[in-house]
Amino acid sequence: MGVTDASDSRLSLLTRWVVDDLGFAGSRIEPASVDASFRRYFRLTRDADSYIVMDAPPEKEALAPFVSVAQMLKGIGLNVPLVLARDLKQGLLLLSDLGTRQYLDELREERDVDRLYGDALSALLRMQTGGDAAARALPPYDRDLLLREMQLMPEWFLGRHLKIRVGAERAMLERLFEVLVQSALGQPKSFVHRDYHSRNLLVTEDANPGILDFQDAVRGAVTYDLVSLLKDCYIAWPLERVNHWVLQHRERLLKAGFAVGADEREFIRWFDLMGLQRHIKVLGIFARLYYRDGKAGYLKDLPRVLAYTRAAAALYPETQEFADYIAARIEPQFAAAQARVLPP
Repeated sequence: MGVTDASDSRLSLLTRWVVDDLGFAGSRIEPASVDASFRRYFRLTRDADSYIVMDAPPEKEALAPFVSVAQMLKGIGLNVPLVLARDLKQGLLLLSDLGTRQYLDELREERDVDRLYGDALSALLRMQTGGDAAARALPPYDRDLLLREMQLMPEWFLGRHLKIRVGAERAMLERLFEVLVQSALGQPKSFVHRDYHSRNLLVTEDANPGILDFQDAVRGAVTYDLVSLLKDCYIAWPLERVNHWVLQHRERLLKAGFAVGADEREFIRWFDLMGLQRHIKVLGIFARLYYRDGKAGYLKDLPRVLAYTRAAAALYPETQEFADYIAARIEPQFAAAQARVLPP
C-alpha cells in the first residue's frame, strides 16, 4: 500500500479503513485533488480499478449532506460519484472515480468550448428543473447566509490583504449588500450547487459532465450556478459570449416552464448582481484561504475576480459607488498587496 505521509494521522486512519474494513490490501493511495475546504480526496487504485476516498474530519466537515445530495442528483440522471462505502462516524467515503479530465484544463486549451459549456448548461437545466422538488428540502440561501458571505470581503480582502481599515465606507458597503440581497431573494428559487464551475466539472465519455463538490447545495436564486459557471473565477470569456450563453439558458428554462423574469433585461440584471454578490464573497474567501489556512494557490486568481467585481458594479446606478470605490481605494493598493504574498 503506497501512501503519501505516514505521519498524517487522518491518512493512517483512512488507510486502515481501506485495507482492514474494505479489503483493499495491495492497493495504492495517492492525492487526487486540492480542495478549498478541510476535505481531502485520494485516488485508490488496485490493478485496473480506481476509486476515490474522501477524508472529511467529522468535527469540521459533515458527510451526510454529500451523501443525500449525491442521491438526489443521481436520481434525476446526473453524473455524480456513487457512494460505494461509508463510515460517517470517522468521516470517510469510498466513491466511484469519474476520472481526471478537469473542465478547466480542457477549456484553457480552447478545445470544444461550446460543446463543453453546452453539456454543463444542459446538466444545470436538469438540476434546476428536475431537482426542484427535492431542492425544497435543502437549506435556504437566505438573507443571513448571503450577508455572512459578503462580510468576508471587508474582513479578509480589505482588512488583511490590502491593509485597508474599513471606516466611513461601511455605510456604502451596507447599502451595496442590501441591493444584492434583495436582488437574490427576489429571483425564482431552484436547486443551487454553489460551486458549479470548471474545477468541479470533469469531462467524461458518457453523461458529460461529471459533477463534484455539491455537498453545500441550497435552494436559492436561479442565476447563482449560472454565474459560477459562466463568470468562472478560474477562467474568463468575453462578455458578449457570456451573455449569449446566459440568454440561451433563459430560453431553455422558459420552455421548461420555469419562471425567468419579465424579460431578458431583467434576467441579465439578476445574473449581473448575483455575480457581484458571488465575487465579493470570493474576494474574501480567497484571502481567508491564504491568511487563515495557509493556501496561497488561490491568490493568483484574485485579479480575475476583482475585474469581474468592478465590471459588474459599474453596470448599474445602485452599485456604481462601489465601482468608484474599487477604482479609488482598492486598485491602488492591490498590486502591492499581491507582490507581498506571491513569489516573483
